[in-house]
Formats: sequence, structure tokens, C-alpha cells
Amino acid sequence: MSLFITSLNSGSNANCYYVGNSQEAILVDAGLSCRETEKRMQLLGLSMNTVKAIFVSHEHGDHISGLSGLSKKYQLRVYITPATLAGTSTPLEPKLVYGFQKNKPVKIGGLSVTPFRKSHDAADPHSFMVSGAGIHIGVITDIGYPCKQVIKYFSRCQAVFLESNYCAEMLANGSYPYHLQQRISGDEGHLSNEQALDLFVNYRSPELRLLILSHLSKNNNDPELVEKIFNQQAGDTRIIVASRYAATPVFCVNGNTIAVGQKSNRRVVRDERQLTLF
Repeated sequence: MSLFITSLNSGSNANCYYVGNSQEAILVDAGLSCRETEKRMQLLGLSMNTVKAIFVSHEHGDHISGLSGLSKKYQLRVYITPATLAGTSTPLEPKLVYGFQKNKPVKIGGLSVTPFRKSHDAADPHSFMVSGAGIHIGVITDIGYPCKQVIKYFSRCQAVFLESNYCAEMLANGSYPYHLQQRISGDEGHLSNEQALDLFVNYRSPELRLLILSHLSKNNNDPELVEKIFNQQAGDTRIIVASRYAATPVFCVNGNTIAVGQKSNRRVVRDERQLTLF
């Protein structure tokens, strides 16, 4: 059995990640509108009918803006901790709200979703490892530093969405005020290129075949720089940089094999009106 994954969008404007098998799928976060999520899924040849649940990493707007609309329209279960739910103003149908606990897998058909704690400036932030048929996919973004839990689960995965938010030099020499620089680079902020690269080089599994660098800052990073520094250390791992304006292709993960699934040839239109937080 294979798992199919894509980043529908990744950045401080919106975050949404898809992981599924041939029967069912889950979304990690829902930062895109319901309409935009549907549009991008359709362009990739994916069906919302396969999506059975949404797992929420934390309450920041770029991760939950489309949560209410998607959940209501498709009657999707929303897995969210009580503290994260309390930190949102998003209306959800009570019958669709489910909790989860750290390190305790949640079964969604043939998928198993394991939440684990991370360090971020949110009420109860979690990342996730989605597993099926012996394949493990990590969704690890919005982390201040690679704590023991992050290292533990990262090192088990064949494919990972990993934050590489900012270049330390660009942040230090950029236009952001000092307090915002400190927030971003602090232990409850975001992962720098250097921190992400260190995690990749020193803790990746020998079976890691796909690394999707995610949540890049618009103002304090450069996709070409990220691609270059990671490719220098890539070995057998394929490196992809996720966009803040469009979905990645669908990747099929099957043991040690990575293949590209259906991909749209339509032109991508960038929407610069989307909110930028970092």
C-alpha cells in the first residue's frame, strides 16, 4: 500500500497538508478557505470525499481559517486539543469535535495519526506522524527548536514536511523590529534553515526519501537558497520546497520509492493579498 501526500499551501498566509491512502485521507491544518482547498484538490486529481478528518496543530489563523467551512460542508471530524479549541473563535459543530492526546495514535481507517508535542508560542501545539502499511509521514512545522519528541518522530519517517522558516542572516539584517526577530528565532518561534539542516543531516532515517521544506518566510528566506543548501546534503533524499502560493505535486510514497502522482499543468496565479505574519 502507498501513501499519497501534498502540501496544498505552506507559509504564514495559509497551511494545509494532505496525507492519504487509496481509500481515506486526512488534512493537517486548514488554513485555506473551503473553496480554495476544493479547487487545489481538484487540480491535483484528489477528492474531498476521501478526506475523513482534520487534525489541528495549533490555533493560529494561518492554520485554521478554513476549518469551520470545511468541517461543516463535508461533516469532517476535527481533532483538536481542548486548550487549542479554547484559543480559537472558530465555530465548530460539537458532534464533530474530537480530542487527542500526545503520543497516542488516532485511527482513521487504514491510517494512524500520532500527535506529539512541540515548542511553539501557542496554547497546546502539536505536530503529527501519519502512518499506514509501515510508511511514516511527518508533518513538522511551527517549531522553535528540534526537541526530543521532534527528533524521535522525525527519525522514523520516510517522508517529512519540515519547517525551514528563515535564514538567520536575512532575519538579523532585515526590516523586522528586534522584538519580532526575537520571537521568530526564539525557542517558541520558528525553525531556521540552519536548525532544519542540522536535524536533517544528523537525525534522518536511512529510509528518508522525501523532504518537503515548508513554511518558508516570504521576507526572511529564499526558496533557491533553501533548495541549494539541502541538496548539498541530500544523498538519497529528494528535496522539494513547498510554495506559499500553490500546491506541490502529489507524491506517492511506497517503501523506499517516491513517485510523482497527478500534476496540473494550469498556470499558478499568485495572490499577494494573502496575509503575511512572518
